[in-house]
Amino acid sequence: MADNNETLQQEKVYYQGSCLCKAVRFELLAEPQTASHCHCTMCQKQHGAAFASYARVRHSELRYLCGEGVIKSYASSKTVRRRFCSECGSNLTWGYTEGKWSEWVAVALGCFDTPFTQDITREIHLEDMAPWWEPSAKSLKPE
Repeated sequence: MADNNETLQQEKVYYQGSCLCKAVRFELLAEPQTASHCHCTMCQKQHGAAFASYARVRHSELRYLCGEGVIKSYASSKTVRRRFCSECGSNLTWGYTEGKWSEWVAVALGCFDTPFTQDITREIHLEDMAPWWEPSAKSLKPE
């Protein structure tokens, strides 16, 4: 019978990441289902940028290696929870708290330490796009 350490060693890790101060470290145990640039005003404010880039995996496919105790969360709407490092402020994830997408979590691509090799599959909430930003034709696909 395999012990816990042997089980962990057998799992394939697709990507690793961390916050700016490295207090929080994580890994993804599956390829993300999608990767997108979100232009909604909440993502703009959370990231202080024209858009936020995320990769979506199931909650069970995101494993924290350290720092879960310093992660804080914010309910940005009735059904959305955004998580960030309370030490350095790095935005880590967001996810729905109920409904059909509640088993999924969007992980901030800017926190990946492993080079992200998938294509961005879409740009969403273009109606809120910053007027000074122009998306690339490659990633501009309908929602």
